[in-house]
Amino acid sequence: MGVIVAALILGFFYFYLPSTTNHGESISVPKITGLQLADAEAVLEEQSLRYFINDSTYRPDQKPFEVLTQDPAPGQKVKENRKIYISVNMKNPPMIKMPKLIDGSVKNAELILKSYDLRKGKITFVPDLQQNAVLKQFVDGKEVKPGEMIPKGSVVDLHVGDGLGETEFEMPKVVGMPVDEASVLLVGQGLQIGNIFYVQGSGEPDGTVVKQRPYAEVGARIRVGELVDLWVAGQEPVQGID
Repeated sequence: MGVIVAALILGFFYFYLPSTTNHGESISVPKITGLQLADAEAVLEEQSLRYFINDSTYRPDQKPFEVLTQDPAPGQKVKENRKIYISVNMKNPPMIKMPKLIDGSVKNAELILKSYDLRKGKITFVPDLQQNAVLKQFVDGKEVKPGEMIPKGSVVDLHVGDGLGETEFEMPKVVGMPVDEASVLLVGQGLQIGNIFYVQGSGEPDGTVVKQRPYAEVGARIRVGELVDLWVAGQEPVQGID
């Protein structure tokens, strides 16, 4: 009886158990990221492995049902029938709320779009005094308000202010005026002072505007926010010296 029991124990541990658990045998995990789900399944079946989808996400630059990640990683040794955990790219993008980009800068809009997995599209500059500020936001040619639902990964086009404006008026003449008075007049009419050039030998008192650009010709018009360059008689003041 002792011999029979010993034989049964040895047979169980050294023959039956190894054959049912593939003792000492291992399989190298194949690389399935980048494959379509059906192709990945076929590859795993050939290696006597299984898969389980534990996550899914949406990436517009990759194909639907493409395997994005896998665990264990390629090359790791596992037992037969081991389950490989994968994440797959969704066919349809999930819907998300459109963020508020209006009144912020283009740079700020880019950061917000990236954080929402949205993409920046075409930027169109339109007349407005808010320079580089987002005025409107569009998806597929339709204006979208903040909070409206849009597909994740959408391309968002922006209308951005050019810092000018639609209002046109006659170009003011500042030639012959002191430069400080000319600057106050131009800024008061919604214009910007551009470059100031100092010239000598004009015959005018120092600090007098002797030339301007754009010129104040008859009928010349200018838009709000545009730049005006000035030429001033005299020598350029040295900063910090009275």
